[in-house]
Order: sequence, then C-alpha cells, then structure tokens
Amino acid sequence: MIAAIAFYALAAIAILSAFCVIAARNPVHSVLFLILTFFSAAGLFVLLGAEFLAMLLVVVYVGAVAVLFLFVVMMLDVDFAELKSGFLSYLPLGALVALAMFAELGLVSSAAVQAGQGRAAIPLSDVDPGVTNAEAIGRVLYTDYLVVFQLAGMVLFLAMIGAIVLTLRERPGVRRQDVSAQVGRRRSEGVELKDVKPGQGLGVEG
Repeated sequence: MIAAIAFYALAAIAILSAFCVIAARNPVHSVLFLILTFFSAAGLFVLLGAEFLAMLLVVVYVGAVAVLFLFVVMMLDVDFAELKSGFLSYLPLGALVALAMFAELGLVSSAAVQAGQGRAAIPLSDVDPGVTNAEAIGRVLYTDYLVVFQLAGMVLFLAMIGAIVLTLRERPGVRRQDVSAQVGRRRSEGVELKDVKPGQGLGVEG
C-alpha cells in the first residue's frame, strides 16, 4: 500500500516539476524544479529496486545542475547583484522544494522498509537475486549493447564539441597566443644589440 502511494506521489511530482522547468521564466526557478525532478525520478528507481541507477541519477545529474547553472549565467548574462538582492524572495520556493524532497525520501524509505531489505518495493520479473544492480548493468552494457554504448559516447562527445564551437566568439582586438610563432621564433627577431656610448641616455632633451 505504501509503495503504491509513494509511486503515484513521486510520479505526479516528477511530471509537475518537469512542466515547471520549462514554464518558469526565472532560470533559478527552473534549476530548482529540475533538481526536484531528478530526485523524484531517483525515488522511482529506488522503488523499482535499482538503487545504483538512483544513486547515479542524483550524483551525476544533480551534480551537473551546478554546471548547467553556470552555462545559464554565462549565456544569459544574469546579474549577480540582482540575484543576491532578491535572495529572500527565493526562500519560500526553495523551502517548498526541500520539503517535497524530504517527503519523497520518507515515502521511499517507508516503502523499502515495508517491502524488506534487498527486495524491490515493486516486484520485477527475470531478476537474479544473487546479482547486484551494478553487476547486472555492466553485463548488459558491455555484452549485448556494447556498440550502442560506444556510439552514445561518440554522440555525447560530438555534442560537447558542438557546444564549444557555438559558444566560441571571435572578438576583435583580443590578443591571442600563437604557440607555433613562439616556438619558431629566431634569436634575431627577439634580441637587438645597442651600442650605448658613455653618458648617453642620461641627459634630458630640452
């Protein structure tokens, strides 16, 4: 009973928060709703007995939200002074998100305790009880879906290169380092000999 209540609650919060991510006009609000979406999805994974995927979702994606926020600040030129001045206005929304996260953790913990340790709150078929989540995922990824896994890595690599190319801007008047010119520089180009006579350079021209 508790597992069913936790599933429907987490699913509803995940759908609602995902909609708020794209509906919110303030990027800070979108980031907070995105964190709530990830936590809700992680709770659903715990209910399914996939603790490894839940931990991966929280550690990787929630950790990457900070990087996403940096990209938003760099590309949208968000004013830090304005954000700091309105810090208290974000407090109710942040408290609501934190309260929802703690409620989700309580529901998932209650469902896990009721179902028993080491078993999924929602029973799954074709699962070997003697194999951990990490080992089962590793067997599938590196045997049946090895080619697809490598292709996904290449797609992510190309996406990273594309993001760098799109954000790289040519600005006139900016001095850039030319490594080949520095390495191939000759002594005659960097050293100049002067024949300074005694007393020369000490006088002041009028």
